[in-house]
Amino acid sequence: MSRPAVGYAQLWAADPGAWRAAGAEWAGLTGLVDRRSSALAGHAVTLDGGWSGAAAGAAGSRVTGLASEVTSVAPALIEADQVLAELAARLTAAKGRLAAAVALADASGLSVDREGRVGVDPARVRPSERDGPAAARVSAALRGALELAAAADRTAARRLADLAAAAAAGWQSPPPPGRPAPDADPARVRAWWAGLTPAQRRWLVAHEPALVGGLDGVPVAARDQANRLLLGARRAVLLAERGRLLARLPPGPVDTARLHLLDARLAGLDALAERMGGAAGPRAYLLGLDPAGEGRVVVALGDPDDAERVFTYVPGMTAGLDDAPGELVRAGRVLDRCAELAPGQRSAAVLWLDYDAPDFLHEAVTAEKARDAGPALHRFQDGLRATHDGPPARQTVLGHSYGSLVVGTAARDHGLAADALVFVGSPGVGVGHAADLRVPPGEVWASSAADDVIRLARPPDELARRALTGTSPLAAALGWPGRDGHELWFGRDPADPGFGGRVFPSGRHGHTGYFDADNPALDGMARVVLGR
Repeated sequence: MSRPAVGYAQLWAADPGAWRAAGAEWAGLTGLVDRRSSALAGHAVTLDGGWSGAAAGAAGSRVTGLASEVTSVAPALIEADQVLAELAARLTAAKGRLAAAVALADASGLSVDREGRVGVDPARVRPSERDGPAAARVSAALRGALELAAAADRTAARRLADLAAAAAAGWQSPPPPGRPAPDADPARVRAWWAGLTPAQRRWLVAHEPALVGGLDGVPVAARDQANRLLLGARRAVLLAERGRLLARLPPGPVDTARLHLLDARLAGLDALAERMGGAAGPRAYLLGLDPAGEGRVVVALGDPDDAERVFTYVPGMTAGLDDAPGELVRAGRVLDRCAELAPGQRSAAVLWLDYDAPDFLHEAVTAEKARDAGPALHRFQDGLRATHDGPPARQTVLGHSYGSLVVGTAARDHGLAADALVFVGSPGVGVGHAADLRVPPGEVWASSAADDVIRLARPPDELARRALTGTSPLAAALGWPGRDGHELWFGRDPADPGFGGRVFPSGRHGHTGYFDADNPALDGMARVVLGR
């Protein structure tokens, strides 16, 4: 059997972070492209204002064409970043498998030399065991790591060669007429996209980024390219709104409150942009962004289309664009724990904040916003399944607080493309039993901290009964005195054994501490994502 193209010493010395940084440098060139394109557009305006006639028209057209040509390079720069980031991720997984193989060798009294050959320590292993089961397992693990690295190298080389060929042949060409509707079935969207040429896809990314960036069923890489191209325009929308508020002199109390919210959204957007431009940690993929209202955003850490394990995290009450950086940190903590527990596997996390989360208690006591979010979450999960490359990934959907009701309601009413559901800090998930969620009960998981105030939320009928019997309104609302049942505001507690799911422990970290590094709940979430 031939040896993999990547050698043991080569993989051991490989630096995935260097490839990740190189990709970020390519993506950073999009700023230069924007500046050059804007400058050319300005020259075209100047020509138009001070020159007339046929020659002026020809010159203006040429300058406008140059600006368009410069702009057309931007998606390719982002694509180069994606290629190198995916190479880095696969090399990281391969190095994890390599380290695990070496650890297995050491535990078995074997050694691995610089060429990747498995040897025997005579003081620990009898010569008769030189070719025994342990040596065979170590050799197979080493070969698997090297083959993964070699496959990653071949894929990256092919994709970069395709980009180089496109630079010579032309980046873009217009696609045929006809576009999917925004709420089209993701499988149909995937089929439509697969029928386009690479040049037609790049044309759509560059000329119709709002369409491409929001279509479930378009591959993650293309959506990320499109939404990154829209970042500047999205920020400009918020700045324009801020300018209109500042123009009102003197601003009233309502204007001042709106200005505060706008500044918070701008800060959140800027923090996300900084995270997406950095080379530290898994690459961020921007899958959706809408600054209107409280703001909505969908961001992945790692490429879900290439990962073996993918989890979608749905946050709860008050979550919006201003909170997105912090919520992304929470998702990242679960992803980091997955990497610690399974360094040889490729996992990806998705922050799904594509719904209008309740801001106030009177909104959070109804399931209306959860019901409204259901179709979009259902479609998004179907899209992840449709665009995934290779064998299907294990998909997990995780909801915290009101987000758990969003997940449960979507699963109950529409079904979710998910292999497992996880609920933490839940006020109830809209069903009375795990079997009503349309996934195997053994893959419905929950955790509730002993000091989580959500455990005190009682169902409305119980509150009315207590109020009628003389319990104070505040005590009734909080469920005091005592916790004499397993019903929460939106149904049976999913962390109760009678719900029919499975439970993992949490420390006393309150309602927001499930993602704390020292909380055993973080391990529990990661193990569900990994399928352990």
